[in-house]
Amino acid sequence: MLDMTTKELSSRHVKAEEALRLGVVSGWYTTKMSGTFVTGPHDTHEEALRKIAELRPPAPPAPKRKS
Repeated sequence: MLDMTTKELSSRHVKAEEALRLGVVSGWYTTKMSGTFVTGPHDTHEEALRKIAELRPPAPPAPKRKS
C-alpha cells in the first residue's frame, strides 16, 4: 500500500519527446513532490486527478472549539 499521508501528490503531463527520453509512455501521471511517478499513464488529466483523490487520505476533522 502506498503511504501518501506525508507526501503531496500532483498531476503531470508527459509529452511524447520527454516520454521517449524517460522510457515511459506519454500521458498523465500522478507524481510526488520530488517528481517520482506514482501512477500512470492516465488518458486524461481528470483520470489522474481522480487517482490522486483516491490515494490522498481524507483530512482529519477540525478540532472542536471549547465554549
